[in-house]
Amino acid sequence: MPVKTFPFITATQARKLLRITVSVFLIAHGITRIYLGTVGGFGEFLNSKGLLIGGVLAWGVTIFEIVGGAGMALGYFVRWIAAIFIIELLMGIILVHAQNGWFVVGATQGGMEYSVMLIVSLVVIAAQDKA
Repeated sequence: MPVKTFPFITATQARKLLRITVSVFLIAHGITRIYLGTVGGFGEFLNSKGLLIGGVLAWGVTIFEIVGGAGMALGYFVRWIAAIFIIELLMGIILVHAQNGWFVVGATQGGMEYSVMLIVSLVVIAAQDKA
């Protein structure tokens, strides 16, 4: 068998790698929020932004990050899950990151570049899903 050149995987394997990696990042976000006990604080933040059921929304987002992330990693309902994650990330940009500029670190802190990269990745993942 001939030695493959960089990136050493097929396009199909690369698409699966992207889907699973993004899913793991999103799962980790939800698990960390539970582990650190910050779901309540997230809910209070959402309430401060005018969302009257912030606590419920915070738990919904947290659970969806874990369950939806696992489903997407396994290849279930990928387009729907990706679409919901995109909405979540857009809300994060609107409520938090846009006011901090573009960069996550560097010229500014807490900006939207990471969220935008995840959104683009989720669009690519959704586009590759077999409907």
